[in-house]
Amino acid sequence: MKTEILPPYFLYITHFLLTRKLSVGRQLLEELRRDEELRRMLAEELIPEALRYRELRRAMLVALSREMATKDDMGSVKEEIDNLRKEINSRFVSLENRVSILEVKMSRIEGQLSLLVKIFLVFNVSILIGIIGILLKSYVP
Repeated sequence: MKTEILPPYFLYITHFLLTRKLSVGRQLLEELRRDEELRRMLAEELIPEALRYRELRRAMLVALSREMATKDDMGSVKEEIDNLRKEINSRFVSLENRVSILEVKMSRIEGQLSLLVKIFLVFNVSILIGIIGILLKSYVP
């Protein structure tokens, strides 16, 4: 039978917890909460060790499975996406209708502006011809 040699941190933590008061344990927890790098280093040390034990692996898998999405969750997400897609499509249709209305109005304005330019040219050309006629009659060489 092979005896397992525990890593030094297990011995240290065990010794620490057994020989110190609970308030020191709280201090350790507070330090772990404050120091992200310390938490990462502790996790890197503990996870490989924890994965060696079947019950710990099982407990981790159960905890992970609670966080996974189910088919029902995915169905509700798909339904929500479909509802959003319908809403977006209806907004696009509404925008297309408004753009069409604006195009019709712009077409009318262009027609009216074209008519106004023609009327302006007719009046100004006739006035200009009249002025030229008056100038030619009064011109004596």
